Amino acid sequence: MERQGWRLVMERLRRRVWFRLALFAVGAVLLALLAGTWGAWLAELVTVDLGQGSVQGLLQILATSMLAVTTFSLTVMVSTYASASTVSTPRATQLLIEDQTSQRALSTFLGAFVFAIVGIAALSTGYYGEDGRIVLYAGTLAVIAIVVITLLRWIQHLVTFGRMADVLDRVESAACSTVTDAARAPHLGGRPPVDVPPEAWAVRAELSGVVTRIDMDTLSAAAEEVAGTVHVRVRAGALVARGEEIARVGGTRSDEAAARVRRAFVVERHRTYEQDPRLGLIALGEIGSRALSPSTNDPGTAVEALHAIQRVLTAYLVTERVEDDDHPRVHLAAVGFADLVEDGIRPIARDGAGIVEVALRVQRVLGGLALVAAPAEVETLRQASVRAERRALATLSDPEDVSLVEEAARRARAGRVA
Repeated sequence: MERQGWRLVMERLRRRVWFRLALFAVGAVLLALLAGTWGAWLAELVTVDLGQGSVQGLLQILATSMLAVTTFSLTVMVSTYASASTVSTPRATQLLIEDQTSQRALSTFLGAFVFAIVGIAALSTGYYGEDGRIVLYAGTLAVIAIVVITLLRWIQHLVTFGRMADVLDRVESAACSTVTDAARAPHLGGRPPVDVPPEAWAVRAELSGVVTRIDMDTLSAAAEEVAGTVHVRVRAGALVARGEEIARVGGTRSDEAAARVRRAFVVERHRTYEQDPRLGLIALGEIGSRALSPSTNDPGTAVEALHAIQRVLTAYLVTERVEDDDHPRVHLAAVGFADLVEDGIRPIARDGAGIVEVALRVQRVLGGLALVAAPAEVETLRQASVRAERRALATLSDPEDVSLVEEAARRARAGRVA
């Protein structure tokens, strides 16, 4: 596996709930068992007279309470995921699952439960001497203190966890991260597309699914191996079919090079935020669109989603490009700004066309983006403004509302938002 492949595995492993739970559980077992070994050494430093059964009583209380708290916390997390998927968008669920605070809380509670169970079992077998029980008692007090602190933080976290504002903030943060990376390195360290040599040969996908990541180091190594170039046909977020062309290689043809190029494309069932700058804006657009459905009827959330979209696209527009050329043999197209605008704004402009407050906010957002955009991007924003205005005028019936939208659209295309 290539270096970036291992890095991807470790990054994803670190975000998995079970991985953190396993680490805490193993740590709890080691702490409980090592108490017997450390007892003789620590007995020379401190002497404590423990009452009969004091350690086991604490451990029993800890085991009973932590089992209930762990079950409750898991129930809260699962219900939060389901609620967020229903009221916002399923694309936000993966961000909630990767929440570090909830993972730490659940891991701490489970670790404390495992520590108590192992301690009780070891005490019942006579594993600990008198000195070992002193260390176990101190360890139990330390675990209780950690649990109390974690529980306080968890309670505070639950106040906002999974609420609409929290979901919007998480999606916006993920979107900002990916779009700024895309703006900083639009070709992922490679070069812009060029005419493909006629002798270039195709590399085709072996799986059907979504491209979630492209390993540029692997593509660059493959290009050097064949003393040629690699022309990438798809970006992260693209849906590919089995047998579809994903790249063309200009150079000596070999099965080893083809396999190496193919390994550079991670194809999975679902899109991820890691290298896909469009997914965050799609999720924000879906949140705003769902808020405008007749069953929800929440224009305020649609407006909040528009504000988040404006901040994300502003981050894209103001990020300076880094002129890196780490992979000169790899050619890859940049993400189109028009696609980003359409992904975020079009669903809300379409579904909110008949609500004057939303239609006005769409124009204001487009006008605000035009203030920081380059001339080519300003034209894209003007076209989006024209389409949004056309939708609104075709839906609104009140003449005053129509005139307000027309004036807002004129201001947006003139670069004035006040």
